Parts: sequence; C-alpha cells; structure tokens
Amino acid sequence: MELINSVVGAASFVSALMLYAGYIYTNAYYGYFHLDSFAVGFDTFELVIRSLNLAALPALEVLILALLVPYLPRLLTALRVPPRHVVRLRRAGRAVARAHVGFVAAGAVLLLVWRWIQPFAWAAPLLVAAGLLLGRTRAATPAGTPPPPAWRRAASLLAAGLFLIWVVALVSGDRGRHDAHHDAGQLVRRVAVVVLSTDRLSFAPPGPAVEDLGRGTHYRYRYSGLRLLLERDQRYYVLPLGWHKDTDPTYVIKDDDGIRIELRPGTQPRRG
Repeated sequence: MELINSVVGAASFVSALMLYAGYIYTNAYYGYFHLDSFAVGFDTFELVIRSLNLAALPALEVLILALLVPYLPRLLTALRVPPRHVVRLRRAGRAVARAHVGFVAAGAVLLLVWRWIQPFAWAAPLLVAAGLLLGRTRAATPAGTPPPPAWRRAASLLAAGLFLIWVVALVSGDRGRHDAHHDAGQLVRRVAVVVLSTDRLSFAPPGPAVEDLGRGTHYRYRYSGLRLLLERDQRYYVLPLGWHKDTDPTYVIKDDDGIRIELRPGTQPRRG
C-alpha cells in the first residue's frame, strides 16, 4: 500500500505539473500573437500534450541523470569500478549534500538580483529547490545527529515543490515566447489562407491583398497573403505576411455562409 500510495502521489504531481506547464507554455505562445488561451478554448488534454514541447533532449538528459545519481555507487560497483573510486564518489556526494545551505543561499542571492540575470532567472528557484531537497537526504545529516521533526521535513518538501513549480513556469513561459518568435520569423512557411467573401471585409492595416472578381461572382472578393496560426471552432486565426508583434493585429475570421476559406501550402524551404 505504501508503494501504491507513492506511485499514485507521484503520478498526480507529475500530471498536475504537466497541465500547469502546458497552460503556461500555451498562454505564452499565443500571448505573443495577442491571443488568450482561455478565449481560444483549449481543453485539458491539449494543454497536457503541449507541455511535451518542453521535453527536449537536454531536459530529459538532466532528469535521467538526477534520477540515477542516488544509485550511481551501486551502478559503478556492478560495473566493477575499483572500490577507491566508488569511495571517492560517495565522499563527494556527501560533501555536496552537506553544502545544501550554500545552494539555498546562492539561490537567495540570485533572487535579489532578479532583474539582472534574465533570461536565466530560473536558476534562482532551481538552486533553492535543489538545496532544500539535498537537505532532506541521509548524506546531508552527519552520523549520530537526530533526524529533524516531521513537520520540518514536510515543510522543506513543500517549499521545494513550490520552487520547482516556479522553475517550470519560468522555463515554460520562456520556451513559449521563444517558439512563437521563431514561428513568426518563419511565417511564410505556414499554411496559406485564402478568404473568399460575398461582401467586402474590413481588415485593420496592414491587411491582406484583395481582388475584386467581378459583380457576377458569388464570392466576389478574394483576400490573400495570410498565414494560418490556428483553427478553432470554425474560427481561423490568421496573420498577414510580414506580421510584426508590436504593430500588427491577429485577424479572427469566422467561416459562415458568406465566407469560404481555402487552405493552401505555404512557401517551402529550398532543397539544395
């Protein structure tokens, strides 16, 4: 039962963390294009899936390494590494664990200079969380020292969890804005949108290119030079070519009887 409770608790925490990371990433990404994720209407499953954008190779490598560190001496012993090297590794691990207060202090100092350490501000709460977690390990407590009260251990774990959530929020937001900036720079490669309408539409500048196909044509006006950002509930969120974050709007076009939407391939990179 203890094992089951531990697995369920860990799975619940990871699921909540993925949902939170997905929301922060999605809100930062679409916020770059002047959209609110709540207004767009993403569901829980979509937010969890979008959190996988954070599962880049360096992050997975660090996570796997962090999980393997406590079992590293056993692994080295199984690999028949000379015992003197294993002993040195254990000593180094105990030294790092007993320096947990230094990690917390370093994180606190970075918090004081928050404005000047951007975009690496996530290092501050990460150091605090690492120090709090190291302080709860056996290696951090000298032999013969009585264990701290249960409430203190629980408070440290709770604080470490909150700081880790803060790290996830900072990294997710930075990654969302970075991906949005990259996609905005490659806008010409996205799906092209052609809007055909029975009546002339009003677009705020710069606006797409418009053609009048003639009075006898049902869909008389054709608008081009748009790229698809998102399609949701018969609403097309589109951007004009050359879109700029600080000056240009994001257009929302609803597909109805007076409008026809055509999706075409965007410009593809040349293969040489």
